[in-house]
Parts: sequence; structure tokens; C-alpha cells
Amino acid sequence: MTAIGRALWFIESHFSDDISLDEISDAAGLSRYHLSRAFGLATGHSISAYIRARRLSVAAKALAGGSSSILEVALDAGYGSHEAFTRAFREYFGITPEAARRQGHLLDLDLMEPLRMDDHRLPKLEPPRFERTATMLLAGLVEDYAYGATQGIPSLWQKFNTHFGYIAGQVGNVAYGVCTALPGEIERFRYMAAAEVADDDGLPPGFQTLRLPSQRYAVFVHRGHISGIAATCHRIFGDWLPASGEEHGDLPDLIERYDDRFDPHTGMGVTEIWIPLKGER
Repeated sequence: MTAIGRALWFIESHFSDDISLDEISDAAGLSRYHLSRAFGLATGHSISAYIRARRLSVAAKALAGGSSSILEVALDAGYGSHEAFTRAFREYFGITPEAARRQGHLLDLDLMEPLRMDDHRLPKLEPPRFERTATMLLAGLVEDYAYGATQGIPSLWQKFNTHFGYIAGQVGNVAYGVCTALPGEIERFRYMAAAEVADDDGLPPGFQTLRLPSQRYAVFVHRGHISGIAATCHRIFGDWLPASGEEHGDLPDLIERYDDRFDPHTGMGVTEIWIPLKGER
């Protein structure tokens, strides 16, 4: 079972309790920091958002089944008051707990069912190669996303691609998708669609820059459609990294590297996933 699979098993076995990130991290065999990153990249949800959604979904099933006490359901879901539960329930489902109980069904509710990370259905991970880069200056368009709401990333790329190849000082013909953690945030991350540039002169309006230090990377290959890249990331962070003896670097979380083996029109081809590593080997 992968580290993410172990984390999911622990959450599903204990989410009705007041579990901590430390407990989940211990069960997964990863540090708090790396589990938070890996879980979001592999599942599309932050740990806290997943636990909250699972608790509210179980509560919705109890209410639709005719539970007589909303306060009891609220307490079982980990909320200390009727008011706090009602606010969270309405924010997540768009209706109040009273309305969910009154309608007596779940047809219009977007429930969070248990995530199943079936290791046998995950792609086989090819052994990585290791690269050391020089300092790189990247320039591109940046947006922040919740782990469970990344639908805007293709649109960001569509905007960026109108500039790609015409950016002042662009180096080479490679595009980069850069994921970085936001300080103090576990629900959201920053994504940059970028190209390498020689300097920051004459960049298009709205472009931002990111300077990456010289560092060592493990480079993995994802083959097929780009929509399946989360499963490859699951293998990297859930299997390879814990067993490798390597330690994830500080910046960025990962880099997606798109060269002429990738077709941006169809989303098919080869994408390289670059994972920064600490230390020398």
C-alpha cells in the first residue's frame, strides 16, 4: 500500500474522531509537510478538506435517512453547535441540514465518497534520471488554486500559449508548469505556466517571474494524456520518495516540463515531472 493509501485508510478508519495531521502522517510514514503536499497532488484534495467533506457527506446521509436530531448529527460530525454545523453544511452542499432532512433523498447533493487508491490500477513508474540545473529565471502567468478545484489550469495554459514563442528573451522552446506551496496554506497551491527567459525586460502584461536556484532533480516521465498526471504523482510521492532515501527540496513542489514530445492541442504525449531534491548524491 502506498503512503497515500495508508493515509486514506487511516482517515477512513478514524475521521469521526478528532484526528490530527501528526497521526495521519505517522500512519502514512511521511512528514506532515510532505504528506500535505503529496496528498493534494495525488488526490486533488487537501487533507482537511477531504476529512470535512467526508464528515459532512456522512451527516447528509444520516439526515436524509430521517435522523430526528440535527444537533446529534452535528456532534457526530465534529461540530460543537447546531449553528456551526448548519453554516458548514450550507457552504458545502448549498442547502441547510433541515432542507436535506425534509427532502429525504441525496440526489442533488454532491457527496464525497471514500477515495480508493487502488495500487494495481496506478501506472507503473519508470525509474527516474537525475539532473542538476543551473539557476533558472522563469516568466509566465500565475494563479492560485484549491487542490480540489484545478479546472482553471487548462484555461491558464490557453492564455499563456498565445505568448509562447514570442516572449522577449525566451530561452529555448520548452514550457514549464510549476507548482509551489503557498506560505501557511494547506488548502491551496500556486501554479505557474511559464517559459525560461534570459531577463525580465519587456515581458507581456500580467507576467510574473520566478527564479529557481541551482539544484538537483529526480526526473520522471508521464506518458499519455495530461489528465492522468495525478496518478503518476501519486506513485512518485506515495511510493518512490518514501523508499528512495531522498528528501524533497524546498522550491518548488514540482515542475512539469513540456517539450516537443507533448502535443498541447490534444493533451497527449510525454510530460516530464521534475522533483527537487535536497543535498548531493
